[in-house]
Amino acid sequence: MPTAALTFVSRRAPAVLPGRTLTLGLTLTWLCLIVLLPLSAVTLTAAAPGWEAFLRAVGSPRVIASLKLSFGSALLAALVNLAFGGLTAWVLVRYPFPAKKLIDALVDLPFALPTAVAGIALTALYTPQGWVGRWLAPLGLQVAFAPAGIVVALVFIGLPFVVRTVQPVLEDLSPEYEEAARSLGASRAQVFLHVVLPAVAPALLTGFALAFARAAGEYGSGIFIAGNLPLVSEIAPLLIVTQLEQCSSSRNWSSTTSRARRRSRW
Repeated sequence: MPTAALTFVSRRAPAVLPGRTLTLGLTLTWLCLIVLLPLSAVTLTAAAPGWEAFLRAVGSPRVIASLKLSFGSALLAALVNLAFGGLTAWVLVRYPFPAKKLIDALVDLPFALPTAVAGIALTALYTPQGWVGRWLAPLGLQVAFAPAGIVVALVFIGLPFVVRTVQPVLEDLSPEYEEAARSLGASRAQVFLHVVLPAVAPALLTGFALAFARAAGEYGSGIFIAGNLPLVSEIAPLLIVTQLEQCSSSRNWSSTTSRARRRSRW
């Protein structure tokens, strides 16, 4: 065997899992069953009535208002989490302070807390009689049962995505790079813009995308604090659930009516 071939074989890293073809096939099969198949079913079911019915349903004023509210609130909440989530991760990594482990654990509270419980708790806090709402009511600020309450709920459930995405990157980023830049005469703004921000920018964008995706489809925490007024504070997930319930109830009514007619004939 030639020397080059021996060198290539010796440098080739051994596979962790035996059977590359088998493991790749199992992975792709599992991905198709869990992800691609449900998405295909949703797409085919939505396209079954045809494009005209789809455009007619999407183009109604109630649907457009709910989509604007849901995606607008999700975008605003994701931007807030992008700023304050990155700041929270920076404080947790770089600054020692009392009860740091407790604060670090509380960041994961929205993950462990059911969204319906979070919505009820936020509603109780921001109603005019709540602990926070009683101070906002004299100022003319209404959070509960208003679009502002939806943003508050989405900020609550999306903050951990940004913090937990940025925190490991900051832990791997050594402060020595910042000290080297400062020793060369860079200001704090220059250190942040040219040293810290390029390193954490991919993590920030990933956390932003995760927070936005979670907020766009959030249902449990939003329905309690939103107020659910059509064309005002009705979110798109609630409208979808309402339409599905109406369709199922109409189908059940039609099936019950047809059975009653058959029995009357007999």
